Amino acid sequence: QVQLVESGGGLVQPGGSLRLSCAASGRWTRIYHMGWYRQAPGKQRDLVVVITSGGSTNYADSVKGRFTISRDNAKNTVYLQMNSLKPEDTAVYYCNVDAQNFDYLRSDYWGQGTQVTVSS
Repeated sequence: QVQLVESGGGLVQPGGSLRLSCAASGRWTRIYHMGWYRQAPGKQRDLVVVITSGGSTNYADSVKGRFTISRDNAKNTVYLQMNSLKPEDTAVYYCNVDAQNFDYLRSDYWGQGTQVTVSS
């Protein structure tokens, strides 16, 4: 089982920056993808960015050039640096990890979510 703890959300003015962190703990044999999704009120949960174990990334078009994902495999932590934030970035941000357990089964694990609000 994998537990994810997120931190770093909050209220920021348009044009500002925030950094989200997500630390994984528990037991697994391998972590594959790590990433961030977000869900605005009344909307579906959408991919923001994902990073593979090899460091390849896939960003949503809406955040390209503004958001940067990084991963510290030694700390089992993934980060999301968000710059030039816009009101439309307001959402609950969820950390996601694709991991393999000791039965060699891969599953998706989710954090509890952290609120990001961009407003003046």
